[in-house]
Amino acid sequence: QVQVVESGGGTVQPGGSLRLSCAASGSIFSRNTMGWYRRAPGKVRELVARIMYGGQPQYADSVKGRFIISRVYANHTVYLQMNNLEPADTAVYYCNLLFGTANYWGQGTQVTVST
Repeated sequence: QVQVVESGGGTVQPGGSLRLSCAASGSIFSRNTMGWYRRAPGKVRELVARIMYGGQPQYADSVKGRFIISRVYANHTVYLQMNNLEPADTAVYYCNLLFGTANYWGQGTQVTVST
């Protein structure tokens, strides 16, 4: 059984920073993709950033230059450093683990950017 658990959400003022963490455990194929998605109120879930096994980080255009994704392959963890946050970044952020046809999601963590 695979589990994916996020942490690190919260409320921050515009221009602030937050760091999200995600840890996956269980029977996980090493050549996997880990990433972050988000769902804003009234919108569909969208890709924020991801790293394929051995690949370079990929970012949504809306977060390029502000967010940094990193991962530790040895223990299936992935991080999202979010800088210069904007109100439009307000959403529930989900960690995703993908390998083969297996697709796993965390429970989500709320990020709110507001004055």
